[in-house]
Amino acid sequence: MPVLSTSPFLQPARLRCPQNSPGRQRRHTLPASEFRCLSPEDAISVFEIEREAFISVSGDCPLHLDEIRHFLTLCPELSLGWFEEGRLVAFIIGSLWDQERLSQAALTLHKPRGTAVHIHVLAVHRACRQQGKGSILLWRYLQYLRCLPFARRALLMCEDFLVPFYEKCGFQALGPCQVTVGALAFTEMQHAVRGHAFMRRNSGC
Repeated sequence: MPVLSTSPFLQPARLRCPQNSPGRQRRHTLPASEFRCLSPEDAISVFEIEREAFISVSGDCPLHLDEIRHFLTLCPELSLGWFEEGRLVAFIIGSLWDQERLSQAALTLHKPRGTAVHIHVLAVHRACRQQGKGSILLWRYLQYLRCLPFARRALLMCEDFLVPFYEKCGFQALGPCQVTVGALAFTEMQHAVRGHAFMRRNSGC
């Protein structure tokens, strides 16, 4: 699947090698690192990372395999994957929401006329954690959202221990989320992405 060219933030980052080096030959068609939107064909790789990341902590996954395929079919442009040597190492999946706050329906619905991007899940492969990849990917994702004319803000819900991480990424807590999953309760957080006309004019969006 080609890398999106609508935003400079999604351009693949490549390692440069001498003209005739073996490293250059190996990476001729396989970038060392690239960011691109996901497709339904990526669903199994996404689910394997998500399952390992969440089952041991929360006992369940934010999205099951059929739900991942559902969102990657309906709104692949609201996803972002980080690939290294062709292997998925981190990802975000989002959808559109049309209400001020998240509700139980937001877990499974995509509202095409919505202006809020609901970030369902951010996960990093276990071999790549503690390297800052989650915050880097989220930063790139938020920059990308600023290039989408319909996006006004990003919403997510997280457990309390993750609130400091998202606050460092610029999110603000809105208070307890209406959504519950089993015995789990969440904090709802948002990040404004509107009001960046100058950035749009000067970023190639």
